[in-house]
Amino acid sequence: MAEEFVKAVEDGIRLSKRIYFGKDRSVAPPKPMPAMDKSSHSYLPSSPMVYAVIPDPAVVDNPDIPSYQPHVHGRCDPPALIPLQMNSVCLEADCVLDTAFVSLSGSWRVHCVMGTRFVDCRVAIPMGEQGSILGVEVEVPRKSYSTKVVTLDHKDMENEPKLEDGGFIKPQIFTFTIPEIDGGSNLSIKVRWSQKLLYQDGQYTLTVPYTFPEYVTPAGKKMAKKERIKVNLNAGPGTGIVCKTISHPLKELRRNGGQLGFLYDTGVLTWSSCDFVITYSVSVSPSGGVILQSPSMIDIDQREMFCLSLFPGNKHKRKVFRKEVLFVIDISESMLGKPLEDTKNALVAALLKLDQGDSFNIIAFNDEIHLFSSSLELATEKTLDKVTEWMSTNLVAQGGTNMLLPLNQALQMISNTHNGTPIIFLITDGAVENERHICDVMMSHLSNEKLTRPRLHTFGIGSFCNHYFLQFLATMGKGSCDAAYDEDSIEVRMKGFFNRAFSTIVQNITIDGLENLDDLEMYPSCIPDLLSERPVIITGRYSGDFPSTVQLKGVLADMSNFSVDLKVEEVKEMPIDKILAKQQIELCTAQAWFSEDKGLEEEIAKVSVQNSVISEYTCMVLLETDKGKKRKTDSAEKGKGKKGASRSSEKKEKKQVSTEPDCQKRTVLHNFKYGFGNLTATIENTPPGSNEDRLPDPGEKFVMAASNCCSKMCGHCCCLCCIQMCSRVNDQCAIVFTQLCSALSCLGCYYCWEACCGSE
Repeated sequence: MAEEFVKAVEDGIRLSKRIYFGKDRSVAPPKPMPAMDKSSHSYLPSSPMVYAVIPDPAVVDNPDIPSYQPHVHGRCDPPALIPLQMNSVCLEADCVLDTAFVSLSGSWRVHCVMGTRFVDCRVAIPMGEQGSILGVEVEVPRKSYSTKVVTLDHKDMENEPKLEDGGFIKPQIFTFTIPEIDGGSNLSIKVRWSQKLLYQDGQYTLTVPYTFPEYVTPAGKKMAKKERIKVNLNAGPGTGIVCKTISHPLKELRRNGGQLGFLYDTGVLTWSSCDFVITYSVSVSPSGGVILQSPSMIDIDQREMFCLSLFPGNKHKRKVFRKEVLFVIDISESMLGKPLEDTKNALVAALLKLDQGDSFNIIAFNDEIHLFSSSLELATEKTLDKVTEWMSTNLVAQGGTNMLLPLNQALQMISNTHNGTPIIFLITDGAVENERHICDVMMSHLSNEKLTRPRLHTFGIGSFCNHYFLQFLATMGKGSCDAAYDEDSIEVRMKGFFNRAFSTIVQNITIDGLENLDDLEMYPSCIPDLLSERPVIITGRYSGDFPSTVQLKGVLADMSNFSVDLKVEEVKEMPIDKILAKQQIELCTAQAWFSEDKGLEEEIAKVSVQNSVISEYTCMVLLETDKGKKRKTDSAEKGKGKKGASRSSEKKEKKQVSTEPDCQKRTVLHNFKYGFGNLTATIENTPPGSNEDRLPDPGEKFVMAASNCCSKMCGHCCCLCCIQMCSRVNDQCAIVFTQLCSALSCLGCYYCWEACCGSE
C-alpha cells in the first residue's frame, strides 16, 4: 500500500508541471526527486498533507489563471495524487504524564484543478509513537465533515457505505478521503490524536511529524502564511520541569511548578522543514504522586478516578537486577527474509547488553523446538561468539507454529533458577488455536508460590498475531508488550523493547492504603516493575474516601526493601479521563478476549464511544453535513414561526431540525482494529504485511465486469449446443445471427465501459 501511495504522489508531482502560476511565482514548481534520492518512503507524508485525487489529468490547471493545456489522452488508474498548497497551520500539544494530546488544524487550497471541475481530496495524517486518532473535522464551501465513534454489528457494517480510499498506509500514517471538492476552493481541517511520550535517561520527548515539503508552499509573493505552535507541559503537582531541547523558537508563556506553557505565533516565508521535538526532564519529590479527579456528569461510570505515577529518577544512581534470560523466538516459514534477519540483529544487540554474571538461553520454535543449550549459559565473550555462530545456522525460517511447546520448555528451564530475575521474551508473528490454554498454563505457573515467577515480555510482528493474547500474557507476567506492524520498524522497536526490559530497578511493587476503598479497579491490575527507561503509570476507579497518602513498597536490586510515600492531590485541569479510557480499553479488551465476556465487551464499547477512542467493538464513521440543506430547512422553520405558531411548537420544530437525518450522510472509515489474530494466515505461513490493501487493478476491474456481462448472456448455454445449432442454420440465418452477436457484443462493451469508467 505504501509503495502504491508513493507512486501515485510521484505521478501527481509530474502532473503538477501543467499548472501555470504567472510571472510573480515566489516558489519553484515541484520537481521529481532525483533517482539517487528515491526510496520506497521518498514521498510518504512527513507532516499532515492533503492531496487532490486525479483520475482524469485533463482537469489539472490553475483555477485562477486558466492556461492553454495540450489535451491529455487516457486516465490515471490508479489516480495520481497532487499535494495541495497549505495556507496556514496550527499545532497544539498538551503533554500530561506519559501521554500527549495533539491537535493540528490547517487550511489547504485546491490549487491544481479547474474552477469548473471537482475532485476528491485525500487527507494523510502521520502520527507519533503509538498514535491513536481521536477525531477529525473538515469544512468545505458547501459541506462539513466530522468523525464519530459508534457501535455497529456485522449486519449494520455490511449495509453501511464504506470509503474505498483510506486506512493506514503505514502503521502511524492515517488517511481518509473527502469527496467532490471544487477546484480553487479551500479546505479547513482539524485533526486530534493522542500519542505516547518517549522516556529515556530521565527525560520525556515529544516528537510530532512536522516536516513540510517545499511544494506545499503557496504560489505568489503576496500569499500570507501563518504558523502557530502552542505547547503545554503538565507533569502533575509536586513536580518541576526543565526543558532540554526545543526544535522551534517557542516563547515561554507561563511557569507554575509542574506546568509549563510555550507559544510560537508568526507569519513565515516557508513552512517548517523539521519535525517538532521538545525534550524535558521532570524532577519529582520524592518519586511520584497520586492525582484524583471526579467524573463528569455525562460519564457512564460515576466512580471517582485516580492516576498514580512512579518515576525512576536518575538511572545512574540505580542498580539493575541480575538477569536470567530466555529468548523464545518464532522461526516459522512466515518469518522468512527481513523479519527473521532483523530479529537476529536485535537479538545479537540484546546479548551484548547483558552484564557480567547474567545468563541466557535461546529457544527457537516452529513445529519443533531448537535449543542453543540444555541449560542457561553465562554471558561470557566466548559464549556470545558461540551463540552468534549457532544462530546463523539454526535460526532458519521453515515449518509451522507451535507456541505451547517452547513456552513449557522455558518454564521448566527457569523453575530451578535462583541466581537472578528470570525473564522470558516471546517473539512471534503468528496466532495459534490454543492461545487461551497457553494463558491457563502460564497463569497456573505464575500463581504457584513454590515455583519461580518469571517476568514475561511479549513482542508481536505484523498484524497476523493476536496482540491481545500477547498483551494478556505480558500483563499477568508483570512484563511489557510491544509490536512492530511495519516491516521497516522491526529491528529498531525490538532493540528498544529489549533495552527497557533489561532496566528493571524495583520489583514486586505493592500499594498500601487502598484496602478500605470500595469497587476498586486498577489498570493494569498486576503492578509492573519499575524500569529506569519507563515510569509506572496506574489508573483506576474507586468509591469511598481516598487516603491522603499511599505507600509503595518493593524490592531493589541489592535485595533491600524499597518504600516511598506518595502524596495524594485533587486536580481538575488534567485530562485523567482520557488517559484512563485508553489504558482501560486496551487492558480490558485483552481480558474480554480471554474470558469471552460479552458484558465486558459492551462496557468497553460504551467507554470507547464516550471518549472517542476506537476499540475492537466500535468503529469510526465520517458524518457528511450538507450546509445548503440545513440552511434551507432552517429558513422554512423560521417562516412557520412568523405565521403565528406558538413558542413551544416553534422550539419543538427547531429541535427536529437539529436532528434531521436527511442533513447527514454516514460513511464507515477503514478498519482501525488490530483484530484477534489470523489463524489462516499463520497456518499458510503468510509473511507479515501481505494483507495490505492495494489499489484496484484496472485489468482486474475490466475482466470482472466483462465476466459478469458474459455470464448474464451465456450462463444458460454451453459451447456444444452452440456448435450444433450453428451447423444447422442456412446462410441468411447465419448472417442475421452474426449481426445480432455483433450488436450484443457492442452492448456488452458499453456495459463494461460503464462498469469501469462510468462512475468516474
